[in-house]
This record gives sequence, structure tokens and C-alpha cells, in this order.
Amino acid sequence: MPERILAVDDEPDMLKLLSMIIREKTPYEIVTTNNPLEALEMAKKGGFDIVIADLKMPGLDGMELLEAIKRTDADIPVIIITAYGTVESAVESMQKGGFDFITKPFKKEQILFTIDKALKFVSLQKENKVLKEWLKKVES
Repeated sequence: MPERILAVDDEPDMLKLLSMIIREKTPYEIVTTNNPLEALEMAKKGGFDIVIADLKMPGLDGMELLEAIKRTDADIPVIIITAYGTVESAVESMQKGGFDFITKPFKKEQILFTIDKALKFVSLQKENKVLKEWLKKVES
């Protein structure tokens, strides 16, 4: 089953661009929404390996979405993308558990590299959990 990515941005053109890049250049499945509240509900239901979220959105901004997702699933990587990137907002997103912070406009290679890096991280986390469980069984 291919890895699933949830992308949320209030700009439909950005969602189309992300969708096109991911569908053309990767085997991953992408689900998009321009509604951050809907994205939060979708993330809570699970089934996504990565979330990509815009920083500035009406209703629920990217930082609030990041925090809410991390409360639901601390292991899911959340990548923040923004046209309004500052060092302060990048640091804040990392402190809140964000995986990476990318400023728009970005090169497609940059977003693809970050997605691959996040998926490798997820894979290592899962492997680590399995090995820890195995080690507990062996030790007891």
C-alpha cells in the first residue's frame, strides 16, 4: 500500500501543484483540502504518513494545526510550507514538533527530498518500535 500524504493549503493552486508533483514523481498517494478544520478531522481518523500544511490559513493556521495533530499522533511528520517564512516561525514550528519548514516558492526537488526524508524517518520509527518490543520479549 503506498504511503499517504495529506496536504492542506488555502490556495487551490498550491494544492494542485503539490498534487501534480507528488503524483508525477512518486508512488505516494496524496489527499488535499483547502480547509484546515477538515484536514484536522482527516488526520485524527489516521491513515496518513505525512501532513504538509500551509502556515497562514483562515480559521486554523498551520501552527495550530501542527499542535493539534501532534496531540493526536505525536509520530506523524508535519511539514510546514509558507510564503511568509521567518526564522522565528521556523524555530517555533520545530519547537512544536514540526518535521521541516519550507518557504514558498520552493523547488520541486526540495519538497520531494523533504517528503522522502520524512518517510524514511517514519519507517525508522516503526522499525525502532518493533525492535524494542522484540527486545522486551527476549529479555523477559
